[in-house]
Amino acid sequence: MNGVLLAGAIALEVTATLALKALNADGVTRWGWLVPVIVGYLGAFLLLAQVLRRGMGVGTAYAIWAATGVVLTAVLGALFFGEALGWRGATGIALIAVGVALLELR
Repeated sequence: MNGVLLAGAIALEVTATLALKALNADGVTRWGWLVPVIVGYLGAFLLLAQVLRRGMGVGTAYAIWAATGVVLTAVLGALFFGEALGWRGATGIALIAVGVALLELR
């Protein structure tokens, strides 16, 4: 169940971050994006809190949440907003994955 809750927290956080980019795309004029920003971040933190309450270690939960969120946000930012990823970005994503894997192997 922790995996499902954590996946939900990640999905909400990534959605909120992408909506924040859309909200600010041309000087905060797309106010309709404010709702998914607020709901997404609030829901993400509530689900992350549930994961922690259910016993997952804070280091493990945060590492998975943050790393997966960074990777998904970078990839989706490139797809939806045309943001450059390049070989440096891809290398960074690989290093993030290695870092989380090393943390899990302790």
